[in-house]
Amino acid sequence: MRGSNGPLIRLRPGRVVKITASRPGLVEALVLVEGREEKAVACTAFTGELKPGDAVLLNTTAVAKGLGSGGYHFVVANLAQAELDAPEAGHIVKLRYTPAQIKVLAVEEPESPFHELLRKAENLGGTPVVALELHSQLAPVAAAVRQRAGGRLRLVYVMTDGAALPVAFSRAVAELKEKGLLAATVTAGHAFGGDFEAVNVYSGLLAAKYAGGADVIAVGMGPGVVGTGTRYGTTALEQGEVINAAHVLSGRPVAVLRLSFADPRLRHWGVSHHTITALGRVALAPATIPVPVMAPEKAALVQEQLEEAKITQRHRLVTVDAAAVFTALDELELKVSTMGRGRDAEPEFFLAAGAAGLVAAELALDMKV
Repeated sequence: MRGSNGPLIRLRPGRVVKITASRPGLVEALVLVEGREEKAVACTAFTGELKPGDAVLLNTTAVAKGLGSGGYHFVVANLAQAELDAPEAGHIVKLRYTPAQIKVLAVEEPESPFHELLRKAENLGGTPVVALELHSQLAPVAAAVRQRAGGRLRLVYVMTDGAALPVAFSRAVAELKEKGLLAATVTAGHAFGGDFEAVNVYSGLLAAKYAGGADVIAVGMGPGVVGTGTRYGTTALEQGEVINAAHVLSGRPVAVLRLSFADPRLRHWGVSHHTITALGRVALAPATIPVPVMAPEKAALVQEQLEEAKITQRHRLVTVDAAAVFTALDELELKVSTMGRGRDAEPEFFLAAGAAGLVAAELALDMKV
């Protein structure tokens, strides 16, 4: 199989009909394209602000192919904004050598007010690092940290480039910040738009600690995940790499199990095969793995899967009663879902994430004593 020398993108002209929603860095709109009104998303870092009547150029690839974009086209350019200027500060380019490349002020570079701090930073000093597999685990982790510690701990989210690249694409991040559950965000690698920009996950972890003042760090991709039905063809394997990075920097890695007893795909039943590979093969360093209390037959299956993959030998498993996370989600009015299924359909998924948040909060509180 050879790479294509032809177009890898489907472009179509369109016109903005109506702005349907907006949050910092992102606008959702209805656009007229190919004779139909359809949904589109604009990242304002690329397009500037949109308004009804603006002529736009749309990337329609994902919708035309039925791929996982949520049914949205993406605005490549706002033709009503013929000229845009990047801020003067910063020399680091993300999305490098593509037509979408952007310039950011990375937290590590000399112009950054945190450069000297990051230059001297050697380790995380035992800070708990929660390694997520899916973005939908972030909200229950945050709710659990708040439930256990009140407002005594600062939770900082490091978003990797394993899925959505603009942090503004995450409704969860916007809501968690608005409700005071996230103190700051760091966008690492080619992800962008966080409170701090970082070159990679290692410097992103250090930025979370020393620029963001994190007591607990949650690390994982934004909305979306790449999967192929093969063992190694998924971006979810970054969970193992995050554990390794946290270990290298003397953090305390806490891994979230991806559990499901509702997914129709057998490879995700019980413990997802992605988690089995990330924790059983990719993670070379030990992590704490919280296992939520659940029905005996489900607990037995999870234990069997973890033992068969020798994860019980490589990592430290702890059983956690995480039911309080549902109370916290209710009190905070956080609606959560994963793969289109809510907590009633997938309680174990959210209990596992909540268990990780509770354990990480406990570790962080112990450091404050």
